[in-house]
Amino acid sequence: VQLQAYGGGLVQAGGSLRLSCVASGMPFNQYAMGWFRQAPGKEREFVAAIGRGGFNTPYADSVKGRFTISRNNADNTVALQMNNLKSEDTAVYFCASAYSRRADLVQISPDAYQYWGQGTLVTVSS
Repeated sequence: VQLQAYGGGLVQAGGSLRLSCVASGMPFNQYAMGWFRQAPGKEREFVAAIGRGGFNTPYADSVKGRFTISRNNADNTVALQMNNLKSEDTAVYFCASAYSRRADLVQISPDAYQYWGQGTLVTVSS
């Protein structure tokens, strides 16, 4: 199983970025997908997740209304559209996958995710 995340970069506060993650080696439509982030000196934290069916999408309170997660089961991708970025969004962002028996089941704990990508760095300058 391989998860390849890309799309990070340097952006000014108030700007936007779109992260993407491509999965291979797993039946993508049987996995919930999540985005997590880790800032320097901090623990990894939940950002957003999406169920197998694409209709259950919890978000961290800190990103609600600014970030949107989506998935395309046809090409095994999950995306995170990030708008109105703030300096506190600076972190390495990871995509992860969690096997899910139900289309609406979504986990927000990183312990529930079996596979992780390598991370992509997002830097927001103020």
